[in-house]
Formats: sequence, C-alpha cells, structure tokens
Amino acid sequence: MTESAPPANPLRLSELGSDPAAVLRLITHFDAFDESAANADTVIRAAALLAECPAGASWPSGTVIRYDAAGRLLLATAAPTDASGSDPAVWLERPPQQRPADTSARPHPLDGVVLDRLRHCLRVVAARQVADPLRMDDPALLEVVLSEKERREDRVRAMRLLGLDPGRATRVLAVTGPGAAEAVRIIGEHVPILRQAVIGATTAVLVQDLTALGGADGRGAVSAIGPHAAALGQTATGPGRPSMVDRGLSDTLNAAVVHAFPASQAGAAGPWIGVGERLPALAAAASWEQARRALRFASSTWHGRRVIAFERLGALELLSDLPVQRLLGTADVTRINEFAATEPGALAVDTLEAFCVFGTLRRTATELHLHHSTVAARIAQVEAVMGWDVDDALDRFTATLVLFVRRMALSSAQLSAPAAADPTSVGPER
Repeated sequence: MTESAPPANPLRLSELGSDPAAVLRLITHFDAFDESAANADTVIRAAALLAECPAGASWPSGTVIRYDAAGRLLLATAAPTDASGSDPAVWLERPPQQRPADTSARPHPLDGVVLDRLRHCLRVVAARQVADPLRMDDPALLEVVLSEKERREDRVRAMRLLGLDPGRATRVLAVTGPGAAEAVRIIGEHVPILRQAVIGATTAVLVQDLTALGGADGRGAVSAIGPHAAALGQTATGPGRPSMVDRGLSDTLNAAVVHAFPASQAGAAGPWIGVGERLPALAAAASWEQARRALRFASSTWHGRRVIAFERLGALELLSDLPVQRLLGTADVTRINEFAATEPGALAVDTLEAFCVFGTLRRTATELHLHHSTVAARIAQVEAVMGWDVDDALDRFTATLVLFVRRMALSSAQLSAPAAADPTSVGPER
C-alpha cells in the first residue's frame, strides 16, 4: 500500500478548539482509519499532518516510525521520555515556540486526545496484521527490502516493520550449500545478524552497522559506537568502498567455516558464503545482488576459498557474467579437467593449485606435507600437458587464471545442480 495523499481540505488541529464538538471531530477523523485498510505509516503520517508537527510511534520490537509535519518519512530515533503509553508508545514532537504566531510549537489542549486515538488506531492496525500476508516477523518483508523491483517507499516501510534503520549502513551475505544453517550461526558469532530469511536455496543474512551514516543523503562520515564496528567494515573510506577491514571480515569467516567444515582433496560440499558490500540501507538490494554474484567464486576445491567478499574480486567480477557452460567449454579448462579425471592427474592439478595459492615450492611442500622435489615433479606433469612454464610470468598468470576459472565452473555447476534451485542465477540455462 502506498502512502495516502493528504485530503483536499485536511483537518488541522490548530483550527479546532477544545470543546466537545472538536473532540468528536477528532474521534470521527481517526475512526475512518479504523474502518479502512490503513497501515501504521498512513495513520502516523495523518497524525503528523493533523497536529502540524512530527509524530512518531515505537514498538517493543525496536520498530520506530516517524513523519514530519509535511507528511515526509523521518529517520528512526529513540522514543522521547514523555511518550504516551507502550506497545506502541506514541508522541508528538512540538519544537520550542519561537514566536507568538508559531502555532506548530504551541501545545494544543487536544494533543492528549490525538495521542490516545493514534495509539488506538495503531493497535487496531496490529490486530489486522495478524491476518495479513506480511507480518512484522515475516521473511517476505526481508524479500521486499532486498528487491530492486520494489518502490523505495515500500522498502522503507518494510525496513521499519523489521526494526531496521534506513540511516545505518547495511551489508547482506548469501549462504548456501550443505551446512548453511551452521554457517549462519558462525556469521552470528562475528557480526550481529539483524534479519535472515531463506530465499529459494539461499539464506539471506542482513547485518547493519551500529552507526548512523552522516548527512541527509547517507554518504557522510561514519562514527563507530558499538563493539562490532570493526567487523562490520566501518572505516573512513565510507560505505561501499573496499577496505582492509572488509577483507578481515571475509578472511575471519572463511577460516571459521573451513575449521567447522574441513575440506579434503575430494573437495568441499559447502557451505559457501558470498559477502556483499557495505552500503546505505536503501541499497541493500545491491548488496544482496553482489553477495549472490560473489557466491559463484566461492570454491568447492581443496585450496579454494569458501567465503568470498565482493570487494575483493575487483576486475575478476566480470567473469561472473559468463555462463557456466562457457567456462566449462574453454579449451584450457577442458584440457585440465580431462587430465584431472585420472588419479595421477588430479594429484598433479591439486599440487599446481596449491602452488598458485602458496607462491613457492617450499611453502607448497610444507602445506601438503610433501618433499619439494615431489611438488616440482607434479607441477612439471601439468606443464607438459598444458604447454606451460610456470617460471614464465605470462604462463604462471595463465595457469592461475585457468585454475581460478575451473574453480568457478565447478562451484557454479554444483550450486546450480538439479537438486537445488540456482541461487546465483548462473546455471546452465543462462
């Protein structure tokens, strides 16, 4: 439901006296909302227009809705100490009176009646929502927040109902694969999860800064006020810009997932996590899309990463536009897959992949618990099949890229297997 426009001749509290007839007009005014399908936003906005000052309401769940005297949505703030009632608490925000003619600042004798009827209407709305398809804890609300197809006002309303603050930076993670529920629990150990919902075969996990974005457009300075500030990626670079803190979050989560779900030479069956950028809350849909695209790079091979941050991909992110079958059909990928289909070939390819990850023969040998001559011999086998010389800079880059693309193809194929829906929209049919 969209926000209702003010009527042509709206009722204004400043035009009413304090006699019984005025009280009846107020009651009739609010009864019209009781009898309609008006939602909480519509009722609070109407109260603000009526009182000609900001009006607000807050619920124990943390949801706060505020509108100004012109009917514009305001950022959430804590309920004032003089708020009326609870569940919900309601209030009018009359500024200090600056001049005798400043009627908006002057308390009205019927302010108490307005607050009483506002609270009554909101309780009626809450009772209606029990039968509504969308409730305050309904995962479908999170889908609204994460959908670029929804209108801005609908996304803001969904955020309010979920207790989210449109003024705080937000990051969305996408989790899929076996063990996804445990992976969500692991995420919750490192950053505060505000909302999560299973969408298709993927779990969307939304985390939000314990800070507010400065400036009216949400692009100002950020100041940390909570213990999770570093993990959420709060730096002077501003929302949506890569930072070492963002890298630290993905590295920390990757280590935790690998520890809980150790991989082997046979690969890793999941879980996988894609991490979207830290963006203003109204761009949560973009962060969700980034998280799903990053999933394609989360690897099912022994030496690949299980958690990928979109920020870290850089130019490699362009590869996510290529269909899986295009990747699998690349000549180098086809040749190396054929070689890896044999047991000796699989060992040799795995060793080269480890070498590309660890950088030196000595460290690769140490990590694989092999003699460095064995590592060199296995790499030589792949070089012979592929026509590479990993001592040559171009060939070494080519080998790294081919192995990277191979990991993408294997992971994407596994994510888009018939047993599960394709959460990344990169399956064979694309």
